[in-house]
Amino acid sequence: MRIRVEHRTIYRYDRPASGIVQALRLWPGDHEAQHVRHWRVDIDADGVLRAGVDPFGNRLNMFYAEGAVDSLTITVTGEADVTDAAGIVRGAAEPLPPAVYLRSTPLTEVDPGLADLAAACRRDNDLASLHALMSAIHGRLTFDTAATDTATGAASALSAGRGVCQDFAHIFTTAARHLGVPARYVSGHLARDGGVQEASHAWAEAFMRDLGWVAFDPANGVCATEAHLRVAVGLDYLDAAPVRGARRGGGNEALSVTVEAADAARQSQS
Repeated sequence: MRIRVEHRTIYRYDRPASGIVQALRLWPGDHEAQHVRHWRVDIDADGVLRAGVDPFGNRLNMFYAEGAVDSLTITVTGEADVTDAAGIVRGAAEPLPPAVYLRSTPLTEVDPGLADLAAACRRDNDLASLHALMSAIHGRLTFDTAATDTATGAASALSAGRGVCQDFAHIFTTAARHLGVPARYVSGHLARDGGVQEASHAWAEAFMRDLGWVAFDPANGVCATEAHLRVAVGLDYLDAAPVRGARRGGGNEALSVTVEAADAARQSQS
């Protein structure tokens, strides 16, 4: 599938803000099942953009704006070709050994509820356990955009039984690690027919010796397909968030995000 993306993030401030710093993980990389045809990021404020790579192998661009800014718009446009590899991710940048992804974080700490979930999904082999885990999370949680926020940990989301794709991914990652399987958080885009979305997508990857990294999307109950465009990975959301920043002043902040990710062929026919 050729996926076309337009992803816009808009910050509006009550008063002019200064000293703005934004960490942008918005550029997808190539792997055997994913090839980026063209990609660009535009920012409507004067500043400096410095390109680099973070410890997880993600493309990281740091944006700095010293002058006063009333609003800031970050626009991503691009296309990438993705093929269905049954969720298997090969040929991606891998600067860290899989064992790093057994580490817990404040967002992925195990509590008795998560431990029970993991135990109930244990099977004779890791692949079967992870498929059982994905199905259990998909069946147990209700998708609810008002139930959690970016600071909600896996344990809280599981206890509430509600959340967004970030929460589904955190729960899967936490439980997989409890089973002894390296697992990581993935941010990216899911091509849909439903038009504009209010956020990008998130899923998880788990490492198995015989297969390597395999992508599981518990929010949809499937392994990643040709509709999943992988952008960044990390131990949790904070490592892979598309945009994270800081500023001086500005008062209250209003944030709006719109994402259009769709099959380019269908868009051309409509």
